Amino acid sequence: MTARVTTVAFAGIETIAVDVQVQMASGLPAFTVVGLPDKAVSEARERVRSALSAMGLALPPKRITINLAPADLLKEGSHFDLPIALGLLAEMDVIGHEDIERFLVLGELGLDGSITKVGGVLPAAMEAGMCECGIICPHDNGAEALWAGDLEILAPKTLISLINHFKGTQILARPVRHEDGEISEFHGDLRDIKGQESAKRALEIAAAGGHNLLMSGPPGSGKSMLAARLAGILPDLDARQALETTVIHSVSGLLPAGGLIRTRPFRQPHHSASMPALVGGGHRVKPGEISLAHNGVLFLDELPEFQRNVLDALRQPLETGQVSVARANAHVTYPARVQLVAAMNPCRCGYLGDNDLACTRAPRCGEDYQARLSGPLLDRFDIQIEVPAVKPEELDLPDNGESSAIIRERVFMARELQMLRYKNENISTNALADGEVLQEAAALDADGRGLLQDAARQMKLSARGYHRILRVARTIADLAGSAGVKRGHIAEALNYRQMVYRR
Repeated sequence: MTARVTTVAFAGIETIAVDVQVQMASGLPAFTVVGLPDKAVSEARERVRSALSAMGLALPPKRITINLAPADLLKEGSHFDLPIALGLLAEMDVIGHEDIERFLVLGELGLDGSITKVGGVLPAAMEAGMCECGIICPHDNGAEALWAGDLEILAPKTLISLINHFKGTQILARPVRHEDGEISEFHGDLRDIKGQESAKRALEIAAAGGHNLLMSGPPGSGKSMLAARLAGILPDLDARQALETTVIHSVSGLLPAGGLIRTRPFRQPHHSASMPALVGGGHRVKPGEISLAHNGVLFLDELPEFQRNVLDALRQPLETGQVSVARANAHVTYPARVQLVAAMNPCRCGYLGDNDLACTRAPRCGEDYQARLSGPLLDRFDIQIEVPAVKPEELDLPDNGESSAIIRERVFMARELQMLRYKNENISTNALADGEVLQEAAALDADGRGLLQDAARQMKLSARGYHRILRVARTIADLAGSAGVKRGHIAEALNYRQMVYRR
């Protein structure tokens, strides 16, 4: 008889059911894994053999064949260890075949029989829920599986405890949700930043409408501090967004035990990041930083220092909200709906425009430095501001600015207006509005329309730039509680679009 155990393989964040078939037949002793396994899966033979030996069990001297069906699907990862081991135990009559038929199984085995944490348990548990079966996963992933809903969950620490559970000599308790299971981070308070009131206003608008933001200014002007505090004024993720974001981190193996991500991710990769690191891919395809920041903020500090081809690879995901990674051995899609925030110096020395500190190559050094950024990429920033150096007298001012909590309340109210406005659309913020939806939401009066058309001609705005100004103006109107977009809102939006055109 052939033992069968169900597990999953991952294609992006999607799960594909895999049937682990275990057969022991007469013949020369052998242990073969077939079905297009990668190196980690092939090495499961030694981990499983050692784990069984640690319990005092030896594999019979037979020809053992493990088939991972469908056979033409590449199987990657160490989570196939536990289903292979359970299939072997069923074939050896240590446990019953019926014990494992109603479970989806995944987990990595240690040489001592321990069951080690793996990635992707949350989407696997969701797959188990849809198939109306239970899940067997490592103890450290048990609380994570709870977020998939009401299903039977077995989360043993060791293989022997799982065997004892099936034999009835030990009962595995249902995992419990950690009190700190909802992951949150503290990003500082905007009150800590002295001066920079115009930059704080731009940050509030960006948060309220989900707009991409580019800041340029000399070193030490507070660009990185402003960006870090953006996450602190954004509203928490709703239930759907939290589950989407948590699934991505689960597949990547970056989710702390039992955590559900409620606050928006804030990712800030170093400028030496490669294209696979930023947009996803690699030999074993993994989500990139833009996908790990899904529903949150992707902060790129020192923007011109990134490789130009890496930055240009972000252009398509910023428009579509997803990354499609096409390789010879894989073709997967990851969500990538992010708010892009970037900071840069105006030139290599950082002091372009300052007669006392600028280098002798100014202004040519600034032109060369900013030329590293392509026009189409810059066009995707809704808000582009200059952050000047802080004056010494401003550093001695008391902390009497608005706190992040107060600004967050205004951002939340503006987001509520947008949720009501777009309730019949598949969008939630002004930054995602397009076409007729945008034209209806940002209907202009005669004065506003005239101002925007004049500015578009003078600034030579692209169609994308024109519509991004409309979106920002709609957000400014929402913060002001205005039902319509007026001339003053257009004027302020235009003020946040001028930096690039001064190059």
